[in-house]
Amino acid sequence: MSDLTGSTGPLPSASGPASAPADPAGTTTTTPTATTKKSAQPKPKPKPKSDPAPAALLSSGDSGTKVRQLQHRLRQLDWYAGSITGRYRASTVKAVVGFQKKRDLDATGAVDQATWSALVKRTRTPTDDQLHNRLTPGPALMRSASSGDRVRELQARLKQIAWFPGSVTGTYGSVTVAAVRGFQGKRAIPVTGEVDQRTWDRLTAMTRTPTSDQLHNRAPKATTAGLDSRCLTGRAMCVSKTKNTLVWVIDGHAQLRTDVRFGSAELPTREGAFRVGWKSRYHVSTIYHTSMPYAMFFSGGQAVHYSSDFAARGYNGASHGCVNVRNMAAIQTLFAQVRVGDKVIVYR
Repeated sequence: MSDLTGSTGPLPSASGPASAPADPAGTTTTTPTATTKKSAQPKPKPKPKSDPAPAALLSSGDSGTKVRQLQHRLRQLDWYAGSITGRYRASTVKAVVGFQKKRDLDATGAVDQATWSALVKRTRTPTDDQLHNRLTPGPALMRSASSGDRVRELQARLKQIAWFPGSVTGTYGSVTVAAVRGFQGKRAIPVTGEVDQRTWDRLTAMTRTPTSDQLHNRAPKATTAGLDSRCLTGRAMCVSKTKNTLVWVIDGHAQLRTDVRFGSAELPTREGAFRVGWKSRYHVSTIYHTSMPYAMFFSGGQAVHYSSDFAARGYNGASHGCVNVRNMAAIQTLFAQVRVGDKVIVYR
């Protein structure tokens, strides 16, 4: 057995380390163990991140084939005018902003994926000739010395948009050649004086099928035949979407008849019975910044008014919801006679 008498201090107990010595005040301190931890603090929640702006596929300063495609597609919808340049400048920005506003897209003037998808959905793929402003005439359908009913229709259609003076004859002479050349030159069609398919398609898109009176130089008479019954009492501008006409009627008697055009499928002219709320001789649109002379408002921002675009381009285009008149003399007469409170009946 070992001798333990030489020990200088107490032995540790079998169950653990010796107790800590007492402090001078007689209290005992406890030495923290390695497992003692600070109380956990809650972590701050991360701030929500704002959605990043959609990436621009095309924007101001860009150039190239994709910009050419953008410009031509916008031109198909009458947002962009002029030559296809392939340069994204102020005119292209303005066209993009207009397109975006009308479709409730972010009106940034830059093309993101949503804008491009909406544009492609509504347009056709441009040809290489269209992308580079190349004009090649097609085979002639009618030319100098042609004659017959087709020429008579050509002359009557040109007369509707003030390109053909004089009487409809059915003979393709020098006056018809000059009218066709003028029409072609204003619409970026090869100027030949001959009617190819492109010329004919553009002309028919801008005009309506001539009446028998127009084909045979008979002055059309304003009549109430076929008008909506709501037009036959009181004072009413009677607007037919089927016939593209406006007839001004007072107490059942037709006073005046004129051609009109309407809004597109996206921006339709409202149908129903309305009244003229106010008139504005020199009105300018606060949305589109375009002139609306002789405006007679009948439903919110929709009005009957003169349209120089309708006069120049006919039915190859549409309004933003208004009833467009292209005959200046007719709209001046209407504006002078129509009173606030008169009826406006728009129907099919």
